[in-house]
Amino acid sequence: RHPLATFFHLFFRVSAIITYLFCDWFSKSFVACFVTILLLLSLDFWSVKNVTGRLLVGLRWWNQIDEDGKSHWVFEAKRVPTTATSTEAEARIFWLGLIICPVIWTVFFFSTLFSLKLKWLALVIAGISLQTANLYGYIHCKLGGQKSISRVTSRFFVTADVPKRQTGRISEDRSEEHGKTGTR
Repeated sequence: RHPLATFFHLFFRVSAIITYLFCDWFSKSFVACFVTILLLLSLDFWSVKNVTGRLLVGLRWWNQIDEDGKSHWVFEAKRVPTTATSTEAEARIFWLGLIICPVIWTVFFFSTLFSLKLKWLALVIAGISLQTANLYGYIHCKLGGQKSISRVTSRFFVTADVPKRQTGRISEDRSEEHGKTGTR
């Protein structure tokens, strides 16, 4: 059971939505409202991606850039033999929060667009982007993550050591080539 993780999974999401709805009542400063909501959205993105997804449903995702500069997305699903009733409830809360909040931000997008409050449009797009990125990552983990976390993690650490060794060889090769071709 992870009641603290469940609380923070919903706390930052709901706080950002409530702050967006009622920010004009508490502050007339657009900048203060914008920064507060963006901070809450960022905290939500980080906590869901790095903490609550792993604890509540055993999923995680990240982006890794190899030595050639190519981006690789990694999606993992932890294999859990049996789930307890409390874990099923936490998983249900996780998925409901993950799905409902992007829908709410999409409704905010259309209401902002049709009411011509264009200064709020950038914030709403940021909310949709951050929420949808987590949703996409976790759906991809759930549907396509067949690898266990320990296997991928051990493979990552083994391959992370390889570029260091190759970098030394490449620099030696370049110094030999540099000596053959002269100065540039």
